[in-house]
Amino acid sequence: MRIALREISPPSPCGYLPDRDWRMEHIRVESISGSEYQSLMEKGWRHFGHWIFRPVCVDCQACKSIRIPAATFKPNRSQRRISKANSGLLEPVFKMPELDENAVDLFDRWHHHQTEKKGWPKHESGNFSSFHDSFVDQPFCVEAWHYYLNKKLVGLGFVDYLPHSLSAVYFCYDPEILPHSPGIWNVLRMVEEAKKRSVPYVYLGYWVEGCAVMEYKRRFGSAEILNPEGQWVPLEG
Repeated sequence: MRIALREISPPSPCGYLPDRDWRMEHIRVESISGSEYQSLMEKGWRHFGHWIFRPVCVDCQACKSIRIPAATFKPNRSQRRISKANSGLLEPVFKMPELDENAVDLFDRWHHHQTEKKGWPKHESGNFSSFHDSFVDQPFCVEAWHYYLNKKLVGLGFVDYLPHSLSAVYFCYDPEILPHSPGIWNVLRMVEEAKKRSVPYVYLGYWVEGCAVMEYKRRFGSAEILNPEGQWVPLEG
């Protein structure tokens, strides 16, 4: 791993729990192997663009890394229904990340929808440079999962393919396919793909109890979280 910069951000309003502040440690990396990032992720680090990061909040440890053991995962009734509805209809096409007009347009529509529905900050549409810096120009082992419906790009997931896991980096979708539960479907497909590739885990980033937008992660039975002592333990029980 080749490090260009390391910094700790000053406290600022938390993006997950509005009554708290957060503080992040960031490391900008110019090169990193899959096994190096796998080891860091198992200790609670994540990445976006060239940066790896982890929370280092003074009085809070609510952010916990979460993963699904693929071999023991059993979908619940709702997830089985989603799988039945989408299997053979919305299947991912695996590509390398690239600067693509359709992908940028999909990302813009997704972000605009999130701004309207959830109050996300306004987003500059058509910013190819920002998309390139966030998803294309990065040193990690990332795949772009393209989902099509009637030959139209309707879902786009960026997924790390690592020695012992698949890891969700980012996922966006066309708001018009919301009835297909695309976010849940993408996770279910990641679990199935992990089994096919014989990697034991699917990582879903952080889970924060009390954060409504992360509540869906709790519904993946057998999920494990990284506790403050550095041990992976069952989320439920």
